[in-house]
Amino acid sequence: MQTPRISTTLRAWFVLLVMPAVAACAPATNGTTTQNALPAPTVDAPLASHSGNATAVLAGGCFWGVQWVFEHVPGVTNVTSGYSGGAAATATYEQVSEGDTGHAETVRIAYDPSKVSYGQLLRVYFSVATDPTELNRQGPDTGSQYRSVIFYANSAQEKIAKDYVAQLGASHAFAAPIVTQVVPFKAFYPAEDYHQDYARLHPDALYIAINDAPKVAALQRELPALYRAQPVIWHAEHPTTIMVDVH
Repeated sequence: MQTPRISTTLRAWFVLLVMPAVAACAPATNGTTTQNALPAPTVDAPLASHSGNATAVLAGGCFWGVQWVFEHVPGVTNVTSGYSGGAAATATYEQVSEGDTGHAETVRIAYDPSKVSYGQLLRVYFSVATDPTELNRQGPDTGSQYRSVIFYANSAQEKIAKDYVAQLGASHAFAAPIVTQVVPFKAFYPAEDYHQDYARLHPDALYIAINDAPKVAALQRELPALYRAQPVIWHAEHPTTIMVDVH
């Protein structure tokens, strides 16, 4: 997913020649068998009665686009790109890119559970953020670091995630089997600062325009109630390494 700097001339040619085809490049149904948005989970946590802080940890391919998508979801307060699934010593972009660390490119989503539920976040995830039928890849990116994973933090998240995967499978929502892993959360390591908000800050980069901008457009089109035009801006969290998550 490394993207070279785009010159002004190249960018102009891109707008003239490539942009009309970007919408066609976008997986409008994200591998689904219907043109409509995926149904909401039948099992979900109710919205909390008071504002609070909760988190979801998801992997679904290159974290640039996944971060950008969830920054547009109402109720989300911060989204951090990072790594989960491997050891602290190998949680760097250079090592993770080798594909043998056990890490997946991941996002940690902080949200207010009185405004958006865990199940609603998963609906966004399966509808537009990732193609759950692709094994160890997403679009042009290949390797186990691009696999789709739901890292659940507690039994409630585990049940919601597993029941939703079963619901989507039973309804044949996708043309191929769902291969998304649902595994316990152990640790999250934030990625290097230059990865944070990369898609939002570089919307004209070829990779972003072709692979990630269509995801945000699909969110607005397919799930308008779960879309806001002004995205939340990433901010660093402390502690940086998240080992325990009780929400």
